[in-house]
Amino acid sequence: MDGPSYYIPAATMGVALAFKAPALLRGWRDPLLRSVGVLLALAALVFLFAAPPTIAEVNDVTGIPNVSAPLVYCLLSAFSASCLVLIVYWRGGPPEVTRRITRRWIGGYSLVSVTLIVLFVLGDTPRERLRDLDTYYANTPFIREMIVLYLVALTVSGVAMNVMCWRWALQVSGWLRAGLLVIALGFLFNIPYAAAKLTAVAARWNGGDLDGLSTNVAPVLASAGAQFTALGFCLPLACRRLGDSWHTWSTYRRLGPLWRELRSVAVHGDRGVRISWWSPAELLVTQRESDIHDGLLGLNPYFDTGVRARAYDTAVAAGTDPAQAHAEADAAMVTAAVRARAADPDGSVISSAAAAEPSEPTDGPRDLVRMSLALRRSPVVAAAREGATATPPADREQRAY
Repeated sequence: MDGPSYYIPAATMGVALAFKAPALLRGWRDPLLRSVGVLLALAALVFLFAAPPTIAEVNDVTGIPNVSAPLVYCLLSAFSASCLVLIVYWRGGPPEVTRRITRRWIGGYSLVSVTLIVLFVLGDTPRERLRDLDTYYANTPFIREMIVLYLVALTVSGVAMNVMCWRWALQVSGWLRAGLLVIALGFLFNIPYAAAKLTAVAARWNGGDLDGLSTNVAPVLASAGAQFTALGFCLPLACRRLGDSWHTWSTYRRLGPLWRELRSVAVHGDRGVRISWWSPAELLVTQRESDIHDGLLGLNPYFDTGVRARAYDTAVAAGTDPAQAHAEADAAMVTAAVRARAADPDGSVISSAAAAEPSEPTDGPRDLVRMSLALRRSPVVAAAREGATATPPADREQRAY
């Protein structure tokens, strides 16, 4: 793997961190949000400093041959700890238990990092190795132990993450379970990565040469594992947002029949500002609901509770559940009122209604989506539409909205 193979993932993680920066600054006291920020930063740093060009640059700047080795190993250890901590906070639980578990993971991997640095200082690595340090110094005292320690630490984190993710995945469903399984798969790559490295190192101990496992196979496994892990952490959040957007647009679309039914009644020209079609879906839904309510208010004098009562009885007799029957009855009353309003172009009913005392709605809020769907699908509403008369109710006390 060359430089771009490391820098592209590092840049991706950096962009994700920049995107999260405003939320991180606002909610830095939130342990879960803070863990996400630390994980993204460490992931970016691991890829950045593990790239061979960066390794050479760090060695040149410090003047210490191979000083990048303990730096990258410490970053890998910190990244492993941050993933474990994030899973603990993500899952939640009693605060004291959560804090105790996270402190243990942080403390354990901090000790590993300090030990890695001490072993490097005690060892001797005079010749710079950009890609094959693990096998080249496999028989060097202290450096050998440093290599084995960081590989064991990665293996432990891979096993621990798989155990935690699988246990949690069995208790949840949906996109959260999918994300946990992908995270587990990502950390599963740690095991063959460490096995490939250890096999190559052990071959050196016995006078063999399997360096290709360490220099060619292991980096590919590490990169694949990191990508799967990042995808697993992002998957539940991204899919939840997509699901919310889909639900919002679906609501907007399903309100269409009722909005179109009332379009001739609601007066849009009086509105000072109209929301553009490219506005957020939530605003479009809000405006469509507002237009519908305006139309319902305009039809208020033409509502006939008798039409609604008959439609409700018909729907219930056909086996419709009460909630759906109420929606169909309201839709039937609306479609009849629209036709009554069309038959009164002079607005005589509205003029007489203006002289009466205003009345309050006779029942609670209506399910606009159910009403809208009933306008298009319900035979009860179709019958009310066909049998609607052009004569509005004379009794003002029958107003239903």
